[in-house]
Amino acid sequence: MSSFSKEEVARLADLSRIALTDTEAEKMAGELSVIEDAVKAVSEVVTPDIPFTYNPLPLANVKRPDIPGETLDREEVLAAAPAAEEGKFLVPRIMGEE
Repeated sequence: MSSFSKEEVARLADLSRIALTDTEAEKMAGELSVIEDAVKAVSEVVTPDIPFTYNPLPLANVKRPDIPGETLDREEVLAAAPAAEEGKFLVPRIMGEE
């Protein structure tokens, strides 16, 4: 039996400004009950000697080190650009003059 009633779901939806039909509220009540049962099942096996985990694999800093490497030659890159001016890419203006 669902521990969430259709009426409770409809009331919460109303407070949240979410329009639900009676059928949707009834379906959501069942789905919420399934979620509640899953949380209860996990809660039953969690004991103080089990550490909290957010990832099954131990992770250290997953970012790569910021090591400067070779860069592209500016003149070579600008030579391949459709247009360049004063050492910069030249692009069409997209905003009007101010």
